[in-house]
Amino acid sequence: MIEDDASFAAALQRYFALSKEVECLQHHRTAEAALEALRGKVPHVLLVDINLPGMSGIEFVGRIKDLHPQVLCLMLTMYEESGLIFDALKAGASGYLLKRTPPKEVIAAIMEAHGGGSPMSPEIARRVVSFFHQKHTSATTDIPPANAHIATLAPREVEVLDLLSKGYLYKEIGDQLGISTHTVNTHIRRIYEKLHVQSRGQAVAKYRGLAEQG
Repeated sequence: MIEDDASFAAALQRYFALSKEVECLQHHRTAEAALEALRGKVPHVLLVDINLPGMSGIEFVGRIKDLHPQVLCLMLTMYEESGLIFDALKAGASGYLLKRTPPKEVIAAIMEAHGGGSPMSPEIARRVVSFFHQKHTSATTDIPPANAHIATLAPREVEVLDLLSKGYLYKEIGDQLGISTHTVNTHIRRIYEKLHVQSRGQAVAKYRGLAEQG
């Protein structure tokens, strides 16, 4: 975890210590310290704040991805500005969470990212979807038309995608459909492959675009 707010980091670490799913191996208060410590082996997932003293979290993500392309970076920040969201994703972030996210949902997001997903707080997902809608209506989008590959989805995959578009977390989707989180992850990977997308936002944008056309 790269977080300069000591009280916030300590509270999250206490919650992680009670979890059987995740373990916080390192905590750094600056991006520079994290880069120095992570030149060797890195954890599976990094939680990264944006507003750090010195180097920003977004710049850190770009640099750590150059050093360790396989590492997964989740932004955990208070900022909701669209520019920062897309800068973080372009830098290589696998997801974007707001700091008001309950700790149990942060853990769920870590597991989701580790399972191949791209977790986002619902407010962030809506901003991403809105961006792609605007690009679609202005005919300048660089992603395929919304209905290009929807027809290839199985009925269960459509159900999963519908819940995904409503902001449900992977565990919540599993609870709704009576399937395991692992099965949800499998469906999500297949959805991404069939829709030729790489993120939750892109998948939801295609699905919503089709709904609007229908």
